[in-house]
Amino acid sequence: MTTDDDAALAAVTAHNAGMHRRLEKLTEALIHAVASGDTVGEHEAHAVLVEWCEDELLPHALAEEDALYAGAAALPEGTLLVDGMLAEHRVIVGLLEELRAAHGVAAAVVAGALQRVFSLHLDKENRLLLPLIAATPGLSLARSAAGLHELLGEAHGAT
Repeated sequence: MTTDDDAALAAVTAHNAGMHRRLEKLTEALIHAVASGDTVGEHEAHAVLVEWCEDELLPHALAEEDALYAGAAALPEGTLLVDGMLAEHRVIVGLLEELRAAHGVAAAVVAGALQRVFSLHLDKENRLLLPLIAATPGLSLARSAAGLHELLGEAHGAT
């Protein structure tokens, strides 16, 4: 692994952790509003969560697919991992569709499921996929993620 790949691994992992924290907070806000019967708060929390998913989560997933998955999928040891991660993306998109239409307790349940699937997905990405890419000769995590705000966050996204 090169120094650039080490830095890219740290940046992507940090960005993932920030996304995870944000989704947890948004989910908690929705669940709290629903549990307390705060319909105004519920409406606002629901709208903010859906907007964040549309503006941050889905672009992040698409950026992963375009920038990271192709190289790993071509490796014998990466094919099944990438297939599984793509399946998780489809589940995340489906949960977002459900969340858009859900209200009340149903919205809180769907938001919780979305948060848990995303948490599992990030764990696989951080522990399995990113190290595989960074350690494979011929692949470069730094080159794959270069300039992608969706993968690196604000501090590293611009080139």
